[in-house]
Amino acid sequence: MIEQTPFHSKIILANNPEPRCPCVLVLDTSGSMRGEPIRQLNKGVQCLVEELSRDGLASKRVELAIINFGSSVNLACDFTPPTAMHPPVFDADGPTPMGEAVLRACNAIEARKEEYRQAGIQYYRPWIFLITDGEPSDFNSKEWTEAVSLVRDGETAKRLLFFGVAVEGANQKTLDALCPPSRPSVRLHGLHFSEMFRWLSSSLKSVSNSTPGTQLQLPSPNGWTSIDA
Repeated sequence: MIEQTPFHSKIILANNPEPRCPCVLVLDTSGSMRGEPIRQLNKGVQCLVEELSRDGLASKRVELAIINFGSSVNLACDFTPPTAMHPPVFDADGPTPMGEAVLRACNAIEARKEEYRQAGIQYYRPWIFLITDGEPSDFNSKEWTEAVSLVRDGETAKRLLFFGVAVEGANQKTLDALCPPSRPSVRLHGLHFSEMFRWLSSSLKSVSNSTPGTQLQLPSPNGWTSIDA
């Protein structure tokens, strides 16, 4: 997949002094997502963009980036306001280089935070939202080990928030090795991608309507998660 040309960051920051809430979607587009899962994932991403675009404050404060991983790891969309985002339609193909994708997301967040600091823009704690239906093909690689370290250290130092969502077929035990112990992965109920992305939209709206640094109670994920009986 050809990477989307990054939005002109300096123009965005200069024209909008609002504090920013950066969120990176890390999307599994490996071959196991082929068929209805990838169709519902595409539909859900579009739903998220539309929901955030309709909120006056969130549309100014939330910035979305998308990294997808399958046959390769791609920056599909750089940090962009939802009103200016045009997500690509993803195809499913290839293995599951999850560690490399998460590592790239962590690095993208650090680079974006530096741009905020240089522009004198406040920001909320960045989010990484990972969705996968598989097991990492780069498990135990240096990329996986570094990704786990960056996520754990970032959570401990409150530099980021990491969320892992396991689609049917995912190895949730392995995914939990990446997630912070205080926030283990959750399992998506069926293919309720749209419901999940509506929850993410509501959560980001709540964050963007608060003051940076304050503690918030996120909406309940009931309706799109499932647990073992």
